[in-house]
This record gives sequence, C-alpha cells and structure tokens, in this order.
Amino acid sequence: MADVTFIILTKNEEINIKDCLNSIKGFAKRAVIVDSGSTDKTIEIAKSFSFVDVYTHPFENYARQFNWGIDNTNITTKWTFRLDADERMTPELCRVLEKLMIEHDSDDVNGVTMEAWLYFMGRKIKYGGAQKRKLMLFKTGIGRIEDRKMDEHTVLSHGTSVYCKERFIHYDFKDMTFWINKMNWYATREMQDYFEYMEGKESNIHQQDKEIQGLRQKKFGVYYKFPMFIRSWLLFVYYYIFKLGFLDGKEGFVFHWMYHRWYRALVDAKILEQDIYKRPFERTGDLK
Repeated sequence: MADVTFIILTKNEEINIKDCLNSIKGFAKRAVIVDSGSTDKTIEIAKSFSFVDVYTHPFENYARQFNWGIDNTNITTKWTFRLDADERMTPELCRVLEKLMIEHDSDDVNGVTMEAWLYFMGRKIKYGGAQKRKLMLFKTGIGRIEDRKMDEHTVLSHGTSVYCKERFIHYDFKDMTFWINKMNWYATREMQDYFEYMEGKESNIHQQDKEIQGLRQKKFGVYYKFPMFIRSWLLFVYYYIFKLGFLDGKEGFVFHWMYHRWYRALVDAKILEQDIYKRPFERTGDLK
C-alpha cells in the first residue's frame, strides 16, 4: 500500500464511483471524497469502502473545491493524488507510481505528470493526438490547483516533476445527453477563462513540465489568434485528418466532431454573445 491520499470530487457519480474506488483499493492508503450535493447513491457507495472518508462542501469551481479538500480533510500521507470520478487506475500504473514515490521520496521531484487513455461511447480513442497531460500526483503540501475557470492544472510551489509513461483510464461518457450538457457547462467556463486572459490574467503555468506549459501557450498564443469559428474547423481537420482521428471509426468521428468542432464553436458562440452584451445599445429608434 502506497503512502498516498486520493482526492476525488463528486456530484451524482453513482455510475462511476464504485469502479473508480475499486481501481485504487489496495494501492491508496486513504481516499477523500469531496461531494457537492449528490442526490443519488454516490455517498452511500463511497462509504462502503473502508479506506474512504466523505466530506461535503458547496461547489464554486473545480480548483477551489479541490484546494478545499487539500486544506480541510487532514491529509497526513507523504503524497496526494488528484483523480476524477470517471477516471481509473490500472494495476500496472499503480506499480509504476509506487516505485516512483519510493525513488523520489527525499529529493526535489515533487510531482508526477501523466496522460489518459480516453474511452468515448465505449471505444478506446487511440488516434487524434495524445490526451492532455496533467500533474496528478504530488507531495502533500507542495501542490495546489491553479484558480482558473477552465483547464485548471496542478502547480508545485517548488521542485520539479517527472513524466510517467504508463496511462490512466478516462471514461468521459455516460450518454450523449449528459456529455452535451457537460460540454455546455464547460463552454461557459471556457468563455469566462478567455475573457479573464483578455483582461490580463496570466496564462503561464509555473511548473517545469514543458509539455503542459506548451499546450497552454498554444491555446492562448496560437489557437485564439485565428478567426472566430474558423479556428474550430481548423482544429477538427488537424486532429481528425492529420492526427489520424478517422482511424477510430464512427466513435472517433463523433468524438472529434463534437469536441474539436462543435464544442469549440460553442465556446466561440458564447464569446460572441458576451461581446454583444458588452457593446453599447446600437439600435436606431426608441426601445419601448
């Protein structure tokens, strides 16, 4: 058993939480569930695991909820792990991470970054580019989530991070209605994050992982420089054609079209809507 506490944020995750917790059972010394008002069996299922403690706290945004978990759940293990309810560990990943934690117990390597195998509509998405890298494992007291509306990364107060090649599993799909509703919620947060950047909020990530830093720089320094709505088309063509996303069949098409084309166009629509609301009233004639 590794000297690590998992923090998992939940709300109505009864479909996911059992498999999530089973994937870390025997590996995690402790798991902390921070729930924001589940009305299904999420809490009941979580409490059935002896190594799990459940806390409730009102949700503001992901970063603040996770950081509340760091500060208020009495974590005493050497390491802390950031895991979502729809994510799973594999036995091989647990073995590799346990070796890394022992190897870097007393040096200045304070975090471990990794990527996911994404499953969408039941299919493993193998093509179209690697999944976004995240710093998920860090020494307790050294890592926190940056306070952003969207695309929040774990940052280290000091030290360095290493990359783990073994991947975790991400089941980013319950059904299409759920997924679309989630993307709509994400798009609003993405729009807010965009305007915070335009108003001067720093986009840099203060950590040593160049891959994570590079993704953020490409988003704000390259992607948003292209014309609105055209950029979502270009993104879809890049991932679906040039990064071979079409090799994942019908499920791959649905994923790349809905995420890179539809979702990114939805973000642009919300940016445009916000721009319109900010403009002075331009209609000629009286408003009655």
